[in-house]
Amino acid sequence: MITSYGHLTYCTNIHGGEKWEDHFKLLKTHFPKVKQEVSPHNPMGLGLRLSDVATKTLLDDGKLSEFRDWLVSENGYVFTMNGFPFGDFHENVVKAHVHAPDWTTPERLRYTKRLCDILVQLLPEGLDGGISTSPLAYRHWYNDTDGNWQAMRERATEQVANVALHLAQLHRKHGKVLHLDIEPEPDGVLETGDEFISWYAGELVPVGIKVLTTTLGMTAGEAEETLKRHIRLCYDVCHFALGYEDHHRMIDILVEHGIQVGKFQISAALKASMPSDATARQAIGEAFMAFDESTYLHQVIAQQRSGQLLRFKDLPDAQVALFDEQTTEWRSHFHIPIFLEDLGTLQSTQSDIIDVLAIHQNKRLTDHLEVETYTWGVLPQQLQVPIAESISRELNWVINQLGE
Repeated sequence: MITSYGHLTYCTNIHGGEKWEDHFKLLKTHFPKVKQEVSPHNPMGLGLRLSDVATKTLLDDGKLSEFRDWLVSENGYVFTMNGFPFGDFHENVVKAHVHAPDWTTPERLRYTKRLCDILVQLLPEGLDGGISTSPLAYRHWYNDTDGNWQAMRERATEQVANVALHLAQLHRKHGKVLHLDIEPEPDGVLETGDEFISWYAGELVPVGIKVLTTTLGMTAGEAEETLKRHIRLCYDVCHFALGYEDHHRMIDILVEHGIQVGKFQISAALKASMPSDATARQAIGEAFMAFDESTYLHQVIAQQRSGQLLRFKDLPDAQVALFDEQTTEWRSHFHIPIFLEDLGTLQSTQSDIIDVLAIHQNKRLTDHLEVETYTWGVLPQQLQVPIAESISRELNWVINQLGE
């Protein structure tokens, strides 16, 4: 829906399916119910997630006009897309494969360009459109010993710059501004806000300037301005909260570097303060393990008394450090409904969402706000309510936080 602070939607990666027919069936089932509860009389946007297979169907089989007609009939529109998961996002085991194929591959580049070509046709006039994507690759697939870490970064950066070129060309042709929004997350090559900014300023900008000046005949200044128009940050609040990041500091640094936020993904993680009592710690460990399931990675980041952060690839890996007396808090990468703050033994990082929304209200950093709780199907049974009801409750929670 349209709010005073931008366009608010939910990410349809909460719905399963890989083929376009499956995507579309689920959209037709759930979106009208959500819209009726959230924005019954006004237009409402969609945060569209398409698999690689679905993009080919939409572009090659003439399905795009049918989808556009359906959007018109439902008083809906598309302004943002999720291009992070390439294939089926709800298969039995996703885990680290959510990054595959990564940004070193031609498959990732072709898939992302198809998303751009679809969005430019769906995007209403007068709006900018964004596509979120992975933070280059899964960092544990690469190492420094044989030089493949640096080679990976160089190749991935070149391909992101190639997308910036494609988006600049679409802008010239259609007059619409589209942007690729890089999404840092735990165990990504770009894991933190600082890593993203360092890569953007130190690696992407020089490469992007070279690509754009060489291909489009721009000056260096024009090329950098174009790059920053088309490559932005996807600020997933869950991921930044997991890293105990200072949102005010991060936003200030982004502004200082002239890097735009493409969208805020409004999401919450699990957390718990770690008491000194061993029995209480045991209960906390068991409560976290109730969220351990086989589909997604649920990284744990532990904060030490010194401020140091310890990172674990998944919930079971963290259990060996449960009784570390230097640990003061655990946070785990499990997107839970954002209207939940207190889960009993555990809590959520909902307060980070409240902080970020307050910053956004003061600074108006983007027009794209997207709730992203994709784990509905693997939540503990007691937290599952009908899916459209859960989505509507999340969106209405955000609306209330914004004072709409």
